[in-house]
This record gives sequence, C-alpha cells and structure tokens, in this order.
Amino acid sequence: MGLSQALSTAMSGLRANQAAMSLVSSNVANAETPGYVRKTTNQVQMSTGTGVQTIGVNRTLNEYIQAQLRTETSGAYYASTRASFLNNLQSIYGDPGSSSTLEGSFNALTSALQALSTSPDSQSTRIGVINAAQSMAQQLNATSQGIQGLRNSAELGLTNAVSVANNALTQIASINRQLQGNPGQDASTAAMLDQRDQYITQLSQLMDVRVVPGNGDQVSVYTMSGVQLVGGSDAAQLSFNAQGTVTPNTQWNADPAKSSLGSISISYANGGSIDLISSGSIRSGAIAAYLELRDKSLVQAQAQVDQLAAAMASALSDRTTSGTAYPPATPAPPPGTPAGFDLDLSGLQSGNVVNFTYTDTITNTQHSISIIRVDDPSVLPLKDNATIDPKDKVLGVDFSGGMASVLTQLNAAFGSAGVQFSNPSGSTLRVLDDGAGGMADINAASVTKTATSLSGGGPELPLFTDGGHVYSGTITATGSQQTGLAGRITVNSGLLADPSRLVVYGPGTPAGDTTRSDYILSQLKSGSFSYSASTGVGSNATPYKGTLLGFTQQFTSLQGNVAASAQLLSDGQDVVLNTLQKKMDSVSGVDIDEEMANLLALQNAYSANARVMSTINTMFQSLMQVI
Repeated sequence: MGLSQALSTAMSGLRANQAAMSLVSSNVANAETPGYVRKTTNQVQMSTGTGVQTIGVNRTLNEYIQAQLRTETSGAYYASTRASFLNNLQSIYGDPGSSSTLEGSFNALTSALQALSTSPDSQSTRIGVINAAQSMAQQLNATSQGIQGLRNSAELGLTNAVSVANNALTQIASINRQLQGNPGQDASTAAMLDQRDQYITQLSQLMDVRVVPGNGDQVSVYTMSGVQLVGGSDAAQLSFNAQGTVTPNTQWNADPAKSSLGSISISYANGGSIDLISSGSIRSGAIAAYLELRDKSLVQAQAQVDQLAAAMASALSDRTTSGTAYPPATPAPPPGTPAGFDLDLSGLQSGNVVNFTYTDTITNTQHSISIIRVDDPSVLPLKDNATIDPKDKVLGVDFSGGMASVLTQLNAAFGSAGVQFSNPSGSTLRVLDDGAGGMADINAASVTKTATSLSGGGPELPLFTDGGHVYSGTITATGSQQTGLAGRITVNSGLLADPSRLVVYGPGTPAGDTTRSDYILSQLKSGSFSYSASTGVGSNATPYKGTLLGFTQQFTSLQGNVAASAQLLSDGQDVVLNTLQKKMDSVSGVDIDEEMANLLALQNAYSANARVMSTINTMFQSLMQVI
C-alpha cells in the first residue's frame, strides 16, 4: 500500500469517526428527550477497497414494538380519561356514610317525617320536614349540576382534542412533503422522522391509529376502522360542531336534525366527509372516552338521579283508583251483556295513565294495556317502553281534541280485539268487552292521577314539584318531563308558605292527625316501585323493583363499582404501557454508559488514525530529504 493510499484511508477513518462522534454527542444530549431515537452512522467500505465511507444515519428502531406502543397508548388514554371522569362523578355522589349524599339527605327526610308523625301538631317538626325536603331537593339539584358539568367538560375535551388532532395531522403531512424533497438518510432526515413519530404518538393518545409505510420514508395514517387520516402529503381535517351548554335534554343523535350535541366529522380535499361518531370510526383514545362519557355513562348517571326524583315525587302525589264494575250486579243484567268498568277521568293530567287488562278468549292470552294521556300529538305513537312494565302494551292517546276524539282513537285501536269504549256522561270512560262468547273479557281497570292540590281531601300531595309545576310524567316534543327533573325539583311553594298542609289535607282535619304524615313516611320508606332499565339497575325484561332508599343504594353502589373498575383498568393499562415503553427504550433509547463506551472507542480509533497520518507525514518528510 502506497503512502498516498494509506493517508487517504486514515483520512476517511477520521471523517467517519467525526461523524460517529457527532451522533454520540447528539444521543447523549437527547437522552431525556421524549420520542428521541438513538442514531448510529451507516458505514461501508469505499469502492476503491480501502477506507470507510459514511453514507447515512440509522435509527435503532423496532417498528413492531413501536406499533404496539401506539395501540396501548390509545388504550391507556381512553382508560385514564374515563377513570378520571368516573372518579369525579363518585366525588359528586359523595362518600358512603356521609350526610352530604343522596342517601344521607333521604335518611334525614324520613327521620324528620318520623318526628312529625310523633308530634304532628308541632310547628317546629313541620318546619323540620320542610327543611329536610329542601335539603333533599337541593342535593338532587347539585348532583344533576355536577353530572352536567362533567358532560360539559367532555364536550370541551372533544373541542380541544379535535384541535390537537388537526395540528398533528397537518404536521405529519408536512413532514411527509419535506421527506419527499430530502430523500437522503442524513441526520436531518432522521430528526424529521423522530418528529413525525412524535406527532403520530400524539395522535394515538386521542384515537386508535394504524400507520402504513409507503415509498421511501412516506407513511399513511388510518384509524383502526380503516378511515384515512393522512395519505402521503395530504392530511384530512376533523371538525367538531360544539353546541354550547350541555343540559340533560341535550343528546347526541345520528340524525343531525335530532341531535343537540356536537358531532365529529372528517373532510378531505376532494370534498368527501364522514361522520366519525355515527360510523363508529373512533374506538379508543381520549376522544372515544369523551364520547362514551358524554353520550352514555354520564347520561345513565343523569337517568339515575332523574328516576329517583320522579319516583319520589310520584310516590307522594299519584293516586290509583280501581274502576267501578259495569253493569251493576243488581239488578242482574241480561245474559250476554257486555261487561267492564267505568273510570273517572276528571283531573287526569298529561302523562297520567289508564290501565286495563283483558283476556283474548280465542287464544286465552291476557293483555295489559297502558293508555297514556298525551296533549302533544307530535309525539305519537309512543313506544312500548314508555312505561317500565315490559308486559305493557302502551298506547298514547291525544286528549287535546276532547272526549269524542279520545273514544275514536281507543275504539280504532282495540275495536278489532273486541274491546269497546264509550262516554256515558261527563268525564267517565267506560271500557267493555263484547259480551259472553265474544273475543275478549275485561279483567280489571284503573286510573292513576296526579294530585295537584295540597288540600284535595286525601293524603296524596305534590310535596315535590318540577320547578313549581306539578310532576305528572308528561311527554312532549322536547322529551319526557322526567329528563332533567333532578336538576329542577323543588319543594312545593304552598308548603313553604303553609307547613300545616303536611298534616291538614282537607276541611276539618284535626291538627294532630297523622294520616298524611304517616302516608308520606310509608311511601318514602316502605313503598315499592319499579325503575327504568335506562338507569343501569335491572333490565328491560326484569326491571328493578324496591324502595326509594334501596334504589338509591343500588345505583350509588353501581357507580362506585364502575369507578373502581375503571381505575383498575387504567392502572393495568399503565402497567402494559410502561412495560412496552421500557422495551422500546431498551432498543431505541439512549444508554449513557453505552454511549460513553462508544465515545471512548471512537476516541481511540480517532487517535489511531491521527497517529497513522502523523507517521505518514514523517515518512513523507524523510523521503523529501532523501530526494
């Protein structure tokens, strides 16, 4: 080997060492930088056969672990977001055993009523009941406000998440374009790849993503459901049409005309768009958690407190009266005369129910019918789940046109079954079968009406109202009166003005009479009621039935278990994510000790190459002296 060739070899070694040392320095400097991938030089033998040439920079990256890490990142952010919200919901419900909970307020109310039944003529015990009832209503109000505050936070979270996602998508596409114009594998290219990976990781925190490599260093990004987010140098854009303040009545619906909450859509440069919520395209990440909380978990929580408020109000104000048999037993009616019941519909409120059962004599099948008074025909027909009893066949009847219209609707619905309706006088509704040997036999009939007065002559009373209005479960175009009731429930202003009405329910009621107070206490403490499956307690086929306190304990316990499970899931997801991150760091991260060892080896190689050059320089000088 000639001196010139040896000098060239030594110089190439020095250049390679300098490049490698520069990367070692960069590795050490970025050891704590999130998303930084360790870099090494890509060295090959020169075409002349001697010396070394640096042709690029390698990133020590395990793409399989990276893909798994992104998947688990989506899962971790979904789980942690959900756990955080549900823990906050649990704090709104309060600690079990505390007086500042729904259960504590309810127990305080029943204790005050027990004192009233012991001393019904005491003004202080009457006021004690009023104060306890107000505390119960205020506790429901605060719980409802807290739930809607969390839903509003989820809505704001979606707004921010969409903004962050759009920035990440734009940056990924921008880096793709830069890489197209910089095909070399140098340090700047490696830095851009790191940066792009960081934006993809940021995106994976918000939604589930899948990265597909393209030609060169290009990538396309999709959701796991197959919706394209980035295609090479083109980025789609997300949009979220936030609707403002969130209330119990604001609900998301796949039909934009019926939806009162924001929806996320994705649009492309070619003009196409997809609704990501209705298509179920986002399945994980913080965005999926926000949607699940806003539209499901927190809606169910609101349904629970609304159901409690409605059941509590109805338990005290609803009176069910059985129909009067017709025809009378004496004188005995002629054989084959249609039989049934007369029902007094005076005072029937919108949302009140007429019930009757009849047997289809042909199939020997018994049918239970609930006729619900409706004053807004736009809501008709009602669904069968308008009542809690799964056996009920529900018929909404428009009462706005008077009794003649009511009869027309009822006979049209049941005439073919052999059931007949008529109005013999006033507000009486007569329901009859078609006589002996006919198609139907009427078994029973009753009407449930809401008491609207504090002095109606019976123990029933509207102790709790819907913001000053009677609660009767009315259904209108804006929804059921029950929705959001917990946030509106108040104590009847008439009782605030005259607490004696807790005892005096009619003319001449003695001051020491305990009929009404005993009734209120019995209904609240011992009354058994059915509750909707929308609360998460029970099911449509087998609704939960129990006392008001039992139902309260059921759903608060349910929420506690859900919150605990969500936290366990989040903790478990964190363990998986941390394990994968450690694996990723062990492959792609910077080990300071390893880098120092590499630096020492490079320094030794640099010294060796420098020594060779020094030796060659000495040899050249000696050769020149000889010449």
